[in-house]
Amino acid sequence: MSENISPQQETTFSEKLAEKSFNQLEAKPFLKWAGGKRQLLSVIQEYLPAKYTEYYEPFIGAGAMLFSLQPQKSTINDSNSELVNCYQVIRDQPEELLRLCQQHRENNTKEYYYQLREQDRQDDFALRTPVERAARIIYLNKTCFNGLFRVNNSGQFNVPYGKYKNPVIADPTVIRAISAYLNQAQVHIFNGDFEQAVSKAQKGAFIYFDPPYYPLSNTSSFTGYSMNSFDEKEQARLKKVCDELTKRNCQVLASNSAAPLIKSLYDDPNYEVVEVKATRTINAVASKRGRINELLIYNKYMLKKDQK
Repeated sequence: MSENISPQQETTFSEKLAEKSFNQLEAKPFLKWAGGKRQLLSVIQEYLPAKYTEYYEPFIGAGAMLFSLQPQKSTINDSNSELVNCYQVIRDQPEELLRLCQQHRENNTKEYYYQLREQDRQDDFALRTPVERAARIIYLNKTCFNGLFRVNNSGQFNVPYGKYKNPVIADPTVIRAISAYLNQAQVHIFNGDFEQAVSKAQKGAFIYFDPPYYPLSNTSSFTGYSMNSFDEKEQARLKKVCDELTKRNCQVLASNSAAPLIKSLYDDPNYEVVEVKATRTINAVASKRGRINELLIYNKYMLKKDQK
């Protein structure tokens, strides 16, 4: 038996649907990010599970997968505290963030850039508000050389100025759409270790791992994303976590480089390893940008595309 819907109720329902569609369309990465998945989303969508109960992304980065899927229940995490702070500020104080980003845009010069970059070398940096820190990182990311996020061994941002003409620091439509999603859905945001982030994942959950990639060669490693390098030992620990999640009947999908070490680690009957082509636009060396081979690894769950 259907309920009678008044014209006023119908308008409200339509507005809610329109708002949801708008958010799904406009919520997208707000940062440039090495290893970001926007260029690979159409390929990754071929390997999504048929259904899942909850979504986990322990290496959230710029959030391309999260914003593409927009699950209603999710846990996101990253070891980079400044990045995690950005997500929390966008959720809680989007308008204050936009105002400060606009100030940075209006003041953008090479001298201003280095003035802000210097802040994390100063004793009072810890006293800056979350909004100030988030706006600073977004501004540095959008104006630094090639959009790199790189820190030195002391955790200090160390990318040179990029000399862009009139860069967009923060798109109000995108920031507001992300904020709406993070508030409307049940999204838990953590700053910690990837293993701890998935410790409560249960049967039916979908976990997407997008760790710092293992280098294809001794000269291709990008280790400046955070103070802690993700070396061979960490890659092996990640594989063990995937094995544990598989035992719990969780659905695991991982991205990584096509390095021999990664192929060897996942040469396991529990996993399907697919080699795909990806486009990389962020690299300090221009000749190393372009199409490269990457791996998608999943623990043989039912794919959405194969569901009947």
